[in-house]
Amino acid sequence: MEPTFIYDHVRTPRGKGKPDGSLHELTPVWLASRPLVALRERNGLDTRAVDDVVYGCVVPVGEQGGNIARMAVLQADYDQSVPALQINRYCGSGLESVAFAAAKVMGGQADLTIGGGIEMMSRVPMGSDGGAWAQDPQVASKTYFVMQGISADLLASLRGHSRADVDAYSAESHRRAARAWAEGRFDRSVLPVQDFIGLTLLSRDETIRPDTSVGSLAVLKPAFTEMGRKYGYDSVALQRYPQVEQIEHIHHAGNSSGIVDGAAAVLVGNAEAGVRLGLRPRARIRSFAAIGSEPTLMLDGPAIAARKALARAGMQAGDIDLWELNEAFASVVLTMMEELDIPHERMNVNGGAIAMGHPLGATGAMILGTVLDELERTGKHTALVSLCVAAGMGSAMVIERV
Repeated sequence: MEPTFIYDHVRTPRGKGKPDGSLHELTPVWLASRPLVALRERNGLDTRAVDDVVYGCVVPVGEQGGNIARMAVLQADYDQSVPALQINRYCGSGLESVAFAAAKVMGGQADLTIGGGIEMMSRVPMGSDGGAWAQDPQVASKTYFVMQGISADLLASLRGHSRADVDAYSAESHRRAARAWAEGRFDRSVLPVQDFIGLTLLSRDETIRPDTSVGSLAVLKPAFTEMGRKYGYDSVALQRYPQVEQIEHIHHAGNSSGIVDGAAAVLVGNAEAGVRLGLRPRARIRSFAAIGSEPTLMLDGPAIAARKALARAGMQAGDIDLWELNEAFASVVLTMMEELDIPHERMNVNGGAIAMGHPLGATGAMILGTVLDELERTGKHTALVSLCVAAGMGSAMVIERV
């Protein structure tokens, strides 16, 4: 298998995913093209050397539809010889796009590729693409379909997480994200986003609230109580998990991932391409894995995927210096830390999606870059990135700093 390296990565700041968000006026194609432009300019890249571009996009409809990756390549003025494709593994799409791009290199079918992702949730809301899982009664009944917020509260009920537990974790996410920005930890890799006439619209993640505390979160009402009890989703979940007497609704907007706009890209290649193009490898991709899990609970996949990726790398959890897990909901992170005995000081050390938001198709590529920067800043060596995925899946990747 061809050794495969990460040569560079870049992301946009995450903008609030509503009409008053700072990135809302941009089109998805324009936003998706910005990381590609940055990779070319930062590395003096002859784009004819890029064998493929893979972008995650979870809601590929409307102006975000078609093959947005190819449109982004053309918008970024890459050579027309560069092909591109869009993939969707729900929340894992950004990491899966990097894995897909890396697999081509590992298999000897490409020398240099780019994986990344895009989601403009302010312009193309979640659910715009429909889908049988939620809308076809036969499919929904067979799989005991519930909304993901119900799954988060179900997971917390199964694991015994309290409202105080999830709120404490969430307040710390905001604190860490604010500290990371204050100390310049994101400066190298976050690309200020400009509009078509060169006006900077956003240079920092827009949803961090540094003053967040357990007390301020305590006043927020659980977001999924009515959905669960009035509309019957609790009953569906309890049919699948009869050992739970009652679902305790503890998740709300303050301890769940934020809805945001954003894009990211990761430059991946073999050693020969790096030498030929004068690129310095920053990390080696050791392994990656994807798994399926029970779809009603759906959020317990990260630990399972992590174990699979670790086994492929010939490693154990104790060999990992830093962990990066998408903060879809606070209970997801608490569960993984419990499952793999991960100290909080090694998990999401610069905050996560609870503070900064979760642009569905891009998040995996974003957090991969975040943990690589942190490895370099601290002189540590190994990291594992993971995400829970809707419909009961999980994605993970192990990298090693060069």
